[in-house]
Amino acid sequence: MIKKLDRNKARRKRQLRVRKTVHGTPERPRLNVFRSNQNIYAQIIDDTVGRTLVSASTLDPEVRSRLQGSGGNKAAAAIVGEVVAKRALAAGVTKVVFDRAGYLYHGRVAALAEAAREAGLEF
Repeated sequence: MIKKLDRNKARRKRQLRVRKTVHGTPERPRLNVFRSNQNIYAQIIDDTVGRTLVSASTLDPEVRSRLQGSGGNKAAAAIVGEVVAKRALAAGVTKVVFDRAGYLYHGRVAALAEAAREAGLEF
């Protein structure tokens, strides 16, 4: 009998496999992305102390005011990427390691990453 693997379980498995090698340091913290159906979240994490340095999501008032409709589309992801990059630069972070958390580099994840790059983050 073939068991159908839950999509989120498969993503979590990929995420854990990648997290063995992707670590955030004080010099180069980790830019983590989480995607739900309605929203997208990004945070910059220093894994040596387990601390979130900067975060942004479509639930933030700053982002919410700029949204046109839903928070679960590529335009919203681009706004979140831009906001998280601006906050990171204000906090003194210029280089990050991108952690796509098991998601494909496509659609909303790619839009967030490209917007963060254009706003000044290096990865």
